[in-house]
Amino acid sequence: MLPLFSRSRQRPTPDETTLDGQDGAPEDTVGVRTERTGTGGGLRQWRQRYPAVARAVAWTVTGLSGALVFIALLMPTTLPGLTVETFLRIPVEAIFGAALLLLLPPVSRRVVAALGGAVLGALTILNLLDIGFNEFLGRGFNVVLDWILLDDAQSYMKDSLGPTVATAASIGAVVLALLVVVLMALAVVRLSNVMARNSAVATRGTLVLGTVWVVCAAFGVQSAGGQAFASRTTVARVQDRAERVGKTLEDERKFAKEAKVDAYGSTPGDQLLTGLRGKDMIFTFIESYGRAAIEDPLIAPGVDKVLDRQTKRLREAGYASKSGWLTSATYGGSSWLGHSTFLSGLWIDNQNRYRTVTAGDHLSITRAFKRTGAWRTVGIMPGVTKGWPEAKFYGLDHVYDSREMGYQGPKFSWSTMPDQYALSAFERLEHGKKRDKPLMSEIILTSSHQPWAPIPKTIPWSEVGDGSVYQPIQKAGEDPKDVFTDSTKVRTEYGRSIQYSVNSLIDYVLKYGKKNTVLVFLGDHQPLARVSGENASRDVPVAIVARDKKVLDRISDWHWHDGLKPGPKTPVWKMSSFRDRFLHAYGPDGGAKPSPSASPSPSSEKPSGKPSATPSPSKK
Repeated sequence: MLPLFSRSRQRPTPDETTLDGQDGAPEDTVGVRTERTGTGGGLRQWRQRYPAVARAVAWTVTGLSGALVFIALLMPTTLPGLTVETFLRIPVEAIFGAALLLLLPPVSRRVVAALGGAVLGALTILNLLDIGFNEFLGRGFNVVLDWILLDDAQSYMKDSLGPTVATAASIGAVVLALLVVVLMALAVVRLSNVMARNSAVATRGTLVLGTVWVVCAAFGVQSAGGQAFASRTTVARVQDRAERVGKTLEDERKFAKEAKVDAYGSTPGDQLLTGLRGKDMIFTFIESYGRAAIEDPLIAPGVDKVLDRQTKRLREAGYASKSGWLTSATYGGSSWLGHSTFLSGLWIDNQNRYRTVTAGDHLSITRAFKRTGAWRTVGIMPGVTKGWPEAKFYGLDHVYDSREMGYQGPKFSWSTMPDQYALSAFERLEHGKKRDKPLMSEIILTSSHQPWAPIPKTIPWSEVGDGSVYQPIQKAGEDPKDVFTDSTKVRTEYGRSIQYSVNSLIDYVLKYGKKNTVLVFLGDHQPLARVSGENASRDVPVAIVARDKKVLDRISDWHWHDGLKPGPKTPVWKMSSFRDRFLHAYGPDGGAKPSPSASPSPSSEKPSGKPSATPSPSKK
């Protein structure tokens, strides 16, 4: 036993393995090692039998490991950033990492390499999330607030692509995330072992790359595309994420205080909205109705034609209209942030702010109507499929969600029902009934929600019924996958969906509106970048329609454009400024000016031009 034990001690350590992966042990020990290591011995025999293939495989695996690490260190956070020149740079993190691993003893080196690789894998996952969020929401992934949105993304895929695809995609995403972490850890460990076996070469290479990096950084050497050749992408990104976490937590504290300051919070009901008494108010949000719909060369012609035609029809029916621009707090999605910003007068650009404001008692426009006691307040929410506790915050007497609207037709991708049906249900359930009070309604129209396929068709109102009529229309529509993956087609179909929603809404007003009807409608946000374009604004159209000329006279100082289509020079306001302007315009004698002591923060600023010779409501 002693000779056998002595021979087994002669096994080389992993650091003694040659670059091509073959052991440097004496050939007469192979049999012993095979007996002790099982399949490991078979692998060595294969290496010895096919040395050229073994070396090729070893070099290939090492090369792939290096490529994987460099891609992770240089990965951008946006799709346009995925260019060849992005990856033709020297990452300083690789230089420092190599230097550290060369200095560590074997055991520590392997531990540090594995942990470092796992961390790099996790950062890669965050970069991929950034790419997705930038593509769909126009911003990076917030590691504090945005995990809940991944569940919404899964629900969106289920509604758009079916439960099987959604489940497969969810499982695939989890598996991919685990693979990225594991493979990155294995890649760094392998590279560290290769460097240890060739420490002299690795040390010289590290020094050379470090010198080149310092020179490039000192002289500001850039690629043809303007990117710095000396990269510190990962370090900068880690710093940025850490700063964003700190800012998010600080923002949470500041916003909680900001939301408690409400210039109209304690205004008595009899001093609110006196200029609209007796009017049937309809506030309508059109999903993804952004500035691109009116100004994009591919999309605008069809949408503008609809807006011009419907403006003319309204005018012929005795209605007048004015329109402007609002800058939404969100982009590409998260519609509820736009809704709450518009109605509350606070800048709600993340989920935490939304939770904070809806859990409090800040006065929303809709709740202002309820406070007066002069209106019945209802919500038509076809996109709500389960309990919606925010109804209390918005001051709605009753909310009709998708389960209460009697729809028996098919879903149109994410949208639970066509807009025309939702408006028909509104007429049947509320607007068409006799009441002792006028009606204030908040309506969310969802047919223009991505992926913009299939799109419903406008049909005679008498044929809408319970929605069964939409079965053949839905089946004949475009496939969401075919539309969403085609950069040109998705813009065309988006434009068609906006045309459908606007036509449905204005047709409803023309058919069922009365002399006391006042309509306020707007988009909640721009569509995603694939439709609106990279670096697009966050502006959305907003319009007010009324038969009573006095309603529009009260906003003459807003300098809005006549008609449903705002002009290129029409004023642009922050969406959060609308509440106070609206409550002022329709308050006693033109409205009550907010108290100077309740000056707004930048997130709720009001544009200039607001009349000031008015009494101030008490501050809550």
